Amino acid sequence: MNVEEFLPNDLDVQKAVVESLAADKAEQDIELESLRKENAQLKSEISTLKKKIEEMKAALADVGDVLAKNTEVSPSSKVALLERDPEINDRFLGETHDQVIEVIKEAREAAEKDGRLRRAQILEGVLLTNEPVGNLAQKRQMLEKLFTENGNILSGVVISELDKCGISYKKGEEYLLPSEILKRTY
Repeated sequence: MNVEEFLPNDLDVQKAVVESLAADKAEQDIELESLRKENAQLKSEISTLKKKIEEMKAALADVGDVLAKNTEVSPSSKVALLERDPEINDRFLGETHDQVIEVIKEAREAAEKDGRLRRAQILEGVLLTNEPVGNLAQKRQMLEKLFTENGNILSGVVISELDKCGISYKKGEEYLLPSEILKRTY
């Protein structure tokens, strides 16, 4: 055997190994760059989340201040919504809250009219600290608009819309007037 016969093969093998290593290195460089980009993105997200945590901590501290003030107030100054029958669910978000606010508003007006100033003051204080959600008024206006647009007549279009909303338009076998439907529903 000749020594020269082994050299070209060894050189070809070495070349193939070097090319393979170079290809592996190129793939690793691409993967490394991708991981660096992902790392930078994650660092940015962590920074954003840290800022949000700080904002939430500040908001929580404010809630703590409000609670501290609330505990300093005498128990007779605290007004809370009374318990209600759990079987009577809200038909929409804020319905019960808005209904109670309207009742308090009507009671305040009646108290002022009757000269019951202290009662009117107390009810006014409750109204000032409890804003209505506004969904009740919005639903009422929508229903009034439906009736107005249809000449206050319970036509097929109106009945169809009332059915969609789950609003009753009959009392037994008798059809209700639009004003009666409004009073009964909202």
